[in-house]
Amino acid sequence: MTYATHVLRHSKKIGSSSNLIRHDSAVLVRWFSNGMRPSMEKGDDILRCQSGLISGERHNIPKSFNRCYSGSAVSNNSCRTVSPRMSCGNALRTTIAPCTSTGSMSFIRRSSGSQAPSRRGFSSASDLPPHQAIGMPSLSPTMTEGNIARWLKKEGDKVSPGEVLCEVETDKATVEMECMEEGYLAKILHGDGASSIKVGEVIAVTVEEEDDIAKFKDYQPSTSDATPSPKAPASPPPPKEEVAEKPVTPSQPKVSKPSAADRIFASPLARKIAEDHNIPLTNIKGTGPEGRIVKADIDDYLASRGKDAPAAAPKADTSLDYMDIPVAQIRKVTASRLLLSKQTIPHYYLTVDTCVDKLIELRSRLNSLQEASGGKKLSVNDLVIKAAALALRKVPQCNSSWTNDYIRQYHNVNINVAVQTDNGLYVPVVRDADKKGLSTISEEVKNLAQKAKENSLKPQDYEGGTFTVSNLGGPFGIKQFCAIINPPQSAILAVGSAEKRVLPGSSEGQYKFASMMSVTLSCDHRVIDGAIGAEWLKAFKGYIESPESMLL
Repeated sequence: MTYATHVLRHSKKIGSSSNLIRHDSAVLVRWFSNGMRPSMEKGDDILRCQSGLISGERHNIPKSFNRCYSGSAVSNNSCRTVSPRMSCGNALRTTIAPCTSTGSMSFIRRSSGSQAPSRRGFSSASDLPPHQAIGMPSLSPTMTEGNIARWLKKEGDKVSPGEVLCEVETDKATVEMECMEEGYLAKILHGDGASSIKVGEVIAVTVEEEDDIAKFKDYQPSTSDATPSPKAPASPPPPKEEVAEKPVTPSQPKVSKPSAADRIFASPLARKIAEDHNIPLTNIKGTGPEGRIVKADIDDYLASRGKDAPAAAPKADTSLDYMDIPVAQIRKVTASRLLLSKQTIPHYYLTVDTCVDKLIELRSRLNSLQEASGGKKLSVNDLVIKAAALALRKVPQCNSSWTNDYIRQYHNVNINVAVQTDNGLYVPVVRDADKKGLSTISEEVKNLAQKAKENSLKPQDYEGGTFTVSNLGGPFGIKQFCAIINPPQSAILAVGSAEKRVLPGSSEGQYKFASMMSVTLSCDHRVIDGAIGAEWLKAFKGYIESPESMLL
């Protein structure tokens, strides 16, 4: 890019030159698009300046150069933009402005960032002008596909950097996608409510000129419009060596390798069933797309062969009245993560009963102060979150996660709080809960729960948790349950309801009533040994039964 800077610095001098030389387009493309310096050996006189200096040297400009290149030769007095750009993130973009008849040129250099995968495309056909394809962005670490909630711009609208194009429904929240360049929205390929759009798939096209909008009325993205993946340059085929054929001996039978034409296409499920029943796929004729072998073909083969075919799914009772409910993206992700957790994390569970009489009494006194000052009331769950955070600070081994090579112990105590919504289960995070007061925790939990129900959580609202609290006691009256660990965390606390129980008194024959609450700690045995988990529950119970100690 150093040489591009020099060209910018001396563009006026280059523009005053009479002519530029026509030269090899491939070398110019390397110069302009990759920032590479062309060879300056004999016979390679490119961009030599007649009256200016490039890199401190004085050059003569050969005559008859009145042409510019953008990867291929174009007509005189015109050129196209060369705009290399990364699919996402911040990328440096270099643009070659259109040339004039005098052969002058200029470089415009600017840095641009993008939320969404996008690329500037040019059609080989003359009917499509330069355009920019906008792909489905990856807005969370676990996102593989997303939905379009709604478009805030319509086709034909002018867009400017920073304006919101649409709302994208990710696996965790609804996020606004902003425009990164000025132009016009020429075509929307996926409208409001479009679902299951793969990350990188083109969702819209923008153009720079308003007159070009009509040319994209019937536009359909091709495979070349997808986000390109870097490919290694094809190496020349190795020279063929003539090898004398050796006679085939019985001990070394000659086996012919299947060619690409002999490749058998089958779905993964069909391959699995065929492998379980020792069925060679070469014996089965596929009825799927382009002759692909599907599960039905395996079932038909087994039935015709008289073997035990997999039991067919029972037909639905036509007398039943039912409704198929689409699965939201957050529910899909939650299901996959919890399945992974239950299959790969060695869970064990520790349960303890805690007396919450003093906790309820303290909450009542604090709420009186809150009402007097105009604050919001505290819930029992707010006190539970605070007690869990302080117990994690006292027993930091439980504030850890497992990796294959080491155990990562966190210094921040960030508590995820499970919130049930119509769309699924969300776990927004209260950061540094051990350092915050009860009123701050209460306000944050209420705000995060409201945002979760409105499906408006941002990534920073639910990422970075180190421990999770799930309370089904207060809202639903569940006495006791075991929660599934939220990976990569190593523990989750399941909180049951408080109930009145009859307990033995201090002397024989005496009894008393007390409010008892059962809590169950689910632990990852790779990180938390049984004694460590018990120690954490002991600390937690101490804070619950002596809540004044949380204020120290």
